[in-house]
Amino acid sequence: MSTLTLRIPDSKYERLKSYAKSKEISLNKLFDEFATIALTQFDAKTRFDLMVAKGERSRGLELLNKLDEKKQSKGT
Repeated sequence: MSTLTLRIPDSKYERLKSYAKSKEISLNKLFDEFATIALTQFDAKTRFDLMVAKGERSRGLELLNKLDEKKQSKGT
């Protein structure tokens, strides 16, 4: 396991400490959760970019059109 030093304004630190307390977790666990979310988003973007590179533009547009049609039929 690694140690990370983070420099943030005192006011932000206090707010994060309050947030962690409201979730009944430590600041360490809170930042671990933030890191998990960030990495999940990064992985999803990476997978999406790979699919875009391999995909067919016309097929992608066809799927988006189907999605739009479903949304419109549901009234959203």
